[in-house]
Amino acid sequence: MRKPLPMLSQLFFSFMKVGLFTFGGGYAMISVITDTCVEKKRWLTQDEMMDLTVLAESTPGPIAINCATYVGYKMADMTGAVLATLGIVLPSFVILYLISMFLEHFLEYQVIAAACRGIKVGVSLLILDARATMLKKMKKKPQPRIIAGCAFVIMLLGNLFSLRISSVALMLAAGIISLSVFAAKSAPAQRGGAGQ
Repeated sequence: MRKPLPMLSQLFFSFMKVGLFTFGGGYAMISVITDTCVEKKRWLTQDEMMDLTVLAESTPGPIAINCATYVGYKMADMTGAVLATLGIVLPSFVILYLISMFLEHFLEYQVIAAACRGIKVGVSLLILDARATMLKKMKKKPQPRIIAGCAFVIMLLGNLFSLRISSVALMLAAGIISLSVFAAKSAPAQRGGAGQ
């Protein structure tokens, strides 16, 4: 079934705007993608966005591109996935291509160097905003909050003491702990159901 052109163009231009006006990589883009897909366009619920963020981080490839591909596929099948992915990638590709042509002299300009310093601050704020939003929307149960708190402390200590801690290993550990808790909680219920 062919999807209407307005949806396809919305996907392309919405994600192109995200790619064009967001600096700092995938984590900085999460806040803007959430604002676009959840708040403005209503393509996803907040819970779906949180699940998507976890899934996009857990699969190979940049998190923002994975998010765009998923949203595009959800809204308009494979054509939507291709256009959303192209939309988010195209601005970075064009900008980096133009910069590479003049790379030798690009960072010599004081204006560019000052802009890069300002962008670093903005990126940090975008990442903090995404973290705060996800924490607010997290289910008010102790287990997710304890896991998030432990992961934060481990990463903070790793940075303070210059330890190499893999974020992938942390995610796998969090998944294993959650599955173990889920299995432990559901086992008594299954035994009780079997005995009836």
